[in-house]
Amino acid sequence: MGLAFFGLTLNSAKEYRAKFLTQIHEICFYGQGGYSWPIVYEMPLWLRRFTYHKIKEHYENQKQEIEKSKGQNSIMKEFIGKDGLVKSPEFLKKTSYK
Repeated sequence: MGLAFFGLTLNSAKEYRAKFLTQIHEICFYGQGGYSWPIVYEMPLWLRRFTYHKIKEHYENQKQEIEKSKGQNSIMKEFIGKDGLVKSPEFLKKTSYK
């Protein structure tokens, strides 16, 4: 049985450190140069968590917008043939001008 200093054991300390360093890496990487490693490392815990969740929320919203736009592009595929030419809608083909 390992010693527990403030609730950390040998196994839980490794897991906490891995999560901590991963969170710092993701803030620096996905922050696109807005944050440096020393700044994020020294951030208070509440601020680092807030920043991490805001960046995560931003990328999730961006992903949803991309998925939504892909759905809209499928509508346009109905009107453009494989050869790249615009297809006439069905209602124009049935109309006679006599």
